[in-house]
Amino acid sequence: MGETQIIIRNDVPLADTWDLSKLFENDSSWYEALAGYEIMAEKIPSFQGTLGKSAESLAAYLDFSRDLGILGERLSSYAFLRQSEDEGSGAARTMTGKITMAAAKAQAAGSWEKPEILAIPGGDMDTFLAHPRMADYRIYLRRILRYRPHILSDKEERIIAMHAEGEGISDDVFSVLTNVDFDFGVIDTPDGKRPLSQSSWSVFMENPDRNLRRRAYDAFYHCYESHKTALAGLYSGSVKQDVIRARIRGYPSARAAALFPDNVSESVYDNLIAAVGENLGVLHKYYGLRKRVLGLSELRHYDVYTPLVQSVKKKTSWDEAVDLISEALAPLGDEYVGTLRAGLVGRWADRYENKGKRSGAFSAGGFTGDPYILMNYKEDSIRDVFTLAHEGGHSMHSWYSARSNPFMHYDYTIFEAEVASTFNEEFLFHYLEKKAASPEDRDLRLFLINKHTDEILGTLFRQTMFAEFEKITHELEESGTPLTVELLRSEYRKLLEKYFGSEMVFEDASDMEGLRIPHFYRAFYVYKYATGISASIALAERVLSGGNQEREDYFTFLKSGGSRYPIDSLKVAGVDMSSPQPVQAACRVFSRLVDELEQLL
Repeated sequence: MGETQIIIRNDVPLADTWDLSKLFENDSSWYEALAGYEIMAEKIPSFQGTLGKSAESLAAYLDFSRDLGILGERLSSYAFLRQSEDEGSGAARTMTGKITMAAAKAQAAGSWEKPEILAIPGGDMDTFLAHPRMADYRIYLRRILRYRPHILSDKEERIIAMHAEGEGISDDVFSVLTNVDFDFGVIDTPDGKRPLSQSSWSVFMENPDRNLRRRAYDAFYHCYESHKTALAGLYSGSVKQDVIRARIRGYPSARAAALFPDNVSESVYDNLIAAVGENLGVLHKYYGLRKRVLGLSELRHYDVYTPLVQSVKKKTSWDEAVDLISEALAPLGDEYVGTLRAGLVGRWADRYENKGKRSGAFSAGGFTGDPYILMNYKEDSIRDVFTLAHEGGHSMHSWYSARSNPFMHYDYTIFEAEVASTFNEEFLFHYLEKKAASPEDRDLRLFLINKHTDEILGTLFRQTMFAEFEKITHELEESGTPLTVELLRSEYRKLLEKYFGSEMVFEDASDMEGLRIPHFYRAFYVYKYATGISASIALAERVLSGGNQEREDYFTFLKSGGSRYPIDSLKVAGVDMSSPQPVQAACRVFSRLVDELEQLL
């Protein structure tokens, strides 16, 4: 067979792409709306000095701000999604650049807003908040008032706003470098030459051929190794920005600043690392089991993703995946399942890989338009079925939030988002495991347990390791220690050895993994995956074993949007994440799965 080519964007069938027309009909209409946004933003200064006059004058400004925000979100979403289709597209990157500049200009023009709101006397603000015109804005205003210790003067806020445009440069350059400029080459396989890319990497790592996995691993990390200084510089610059922003606003640390918007205590973060650290023994046990089952004298980093049950082959088309997900989520009712199914067989999702497309997967829901999903779906990877269920959970969370809340507080936090997504994965696992209950399905059941074990490992243990790395790097920067490539690699290797244990033999380039994680450019984000799966395991068990009330509690959570802080909204759903107990419980579930896997094997 010949070499498989990754198709260019223009050759992707329309049915396999997302339909962005609910945002804008085409690029021309986007540019027309951008011009309208810029004209509208020119009116921002006219409201300055009016916010404290009366409830009506404050509401008038908030109405204007709401409308400008909705338009700005539509413009940003469309440009972001167009760029995600092809990171190398000059037209898409131009749109992203233009809305970024326009939004930054509008932000600078409105930098007086929060200081002026905070200057309204407490008694007057109480009166304003009680006014009927404030019904859609009370939560928004109360959240602003909470920032009182961290809001600066008008002039200082304007300077910060003017710098906003350049704050994402490290992330943007990292994305272009690794998704567009990096050439990982091709790998010789029994079926011919196959391109190695960010998207195909996981497929190679799941391949049963160990020699193929090793060659793909070496080629992949050789590319990162050859750019190690640039990558370290980009990440170091991102950490510096985090620390500078926190210091300017008077937060005790970059981590405290990152957790403040969600009203999450740093103890939640520390409890996660501590609880997982106490349970690393079972993780090491699993790696020892993996080594024995694969018949290896040494367990290598490229051996940890291939399924232990090689005899089960699972190829799932897109439509088959949608059917499975719909059946698994049936306990959630017709509205949830019908809406998600229509979106997935319709054009919520951009389904398959094309040249230059952003790697991985995401859901990008907004107040208007569809809750879009980016996939790089591979039919021969069961992991992608779970990924589709995962992103579908995000999208349905967006769907419910946008329909249950006003714009100013419809958006939920990432902390909550990772619950809705992994909740769906839990349902899918339980459904598939139940279908594989007969003795003749033993191998399939074994495969699913192995798959679920690996999913919990990747989401709970691995993301906690990443979270610990972020904590270390930011503390080093805050202590005045330069983040050199050598130091970053050294600190990451220590964590590799801690989490993988003595069974693992690492390659010289293995610690380059710490410089290839895109989420590190959104500091203190990844811990939410780990807390999310801990909460979702508890909630999935609660809903599956409960009745209408438990299901309705979950829907109350989905509909909360940004009306509650995440710890509070999860308490409504039935789990208390201020305690380490959900994390401990998730570790116990992992331990039971490892024991069952060991017995079956």
